[in-house]
Amino acid sequence: MWGVFSSTFFTILMAEMGDKTQLATMLMSAQSQSPWIVFAGAGAALVSTSLVGVLLGRWLSKHITPKTLNLLGGMLLVSISIMLFWDVLVNS
Repeated sequence: MWGVFSSTFFTILMAEMGDKTQLATMLMSAQSQSPWIVFAGAGAALVSTSLVGVLLGRWLSKHITPKTLNLLGGMLLVSISIMLFWDVLVNS
């Protein structure tokens, strides 16, 4: 149990560090002068999106094999990479 918890915690922590959500939260906190309210709102939003991810992941695990999920996830990431690369080439 603790292995799953810690790997999830550190993976999400590293993925979220310095992303647009954190930057938006910093700006909102600076502008509102209410850091604890911003913290509560941002925390609730992150918990909500995590809940959607967990519920969707649980549903998918009941309908699709792990091998297929890995394949689809890999294909999705490769597709996103190709689209981003194409965007860089076209807009350069």
